[in-house]
Amino acid sequence: MELTESDSDDVRYGNRIYQCIQVLDTGSKLPDVFADGSCIFNYFNEASNLSMSSVVANFSLINKIYIPKYIFPLSKCLFVGINFLLTLIPLYAVIILTGTGLNIYHFLLPLSFIFLFVFTLGVSLFLATVSVFLRDMFYIYGIIIQILSYMTPIMYDINMLDPRLQMVLKLNPLYHIITFARTIILYHQIPTSMDFAACIISSIASLIIGAVVFRKNQDKFIYYV
Repeated sequence: MELTESDSDDVRYGNRIYQCIQVLDTGSKLPDVFADGSCIFNYFNEASNLSMSSVVANFSLINKIYIPKYIFPLSKCLFVGINFLLTLIPLYAVIILTGTGLNIYHFLLPLSFIFLFVFTLGVSLFLATVSVFLRDMFYIYGIIIQILSYMTPIMYDINMLDPRLQMVLKLNPLYHIITFARTIILYHQIPTSMDFAACIISSIASLIIGAVVFRKNQDKFIYYV
């Protein structure tokens, strides 16, 4: 019996619904899915926002004494990093209470935090530079971060989505960092070589771009006080 086009659509939507049910049926893992995804995204959100205004907010200090300007976004990333480490306490509480449990691959979990820090620092250096010359960036970035929150699989499984949309979302470096952490926490597996490569390339590329842009323009900051 041949399927009509409408029947094929019904089958496709039925499979999509089944995938959603499978995700919801994980039950005890749902809190873990939300907890690890939100911890990572919240760090990026808070650190990048604070870093973006760090140079502008310290113009008076920059005019008085010489100080390496990269210190300002770097200090914000480190400060938020301390809060991020504290959020790991309730995260591990959720992991233990939901029965997900610990595994030997948790020793690799700090790598995901390093990738996150390096990527965020690169973005922060770039944003701190742009915000000096374009003050509207503070408002523009609010819209960008909102869009990015929807494009980051914090509360959903990317496999539920259309394959074409998955390709778009996989361009988001935060997706790969979250996937790296979830592979360890939820699935008790070592991340694949592709996961390692994606995290390393995206974090280093971000840092290089941010550092180059910041270094090239930092001497001009004083003219935009």
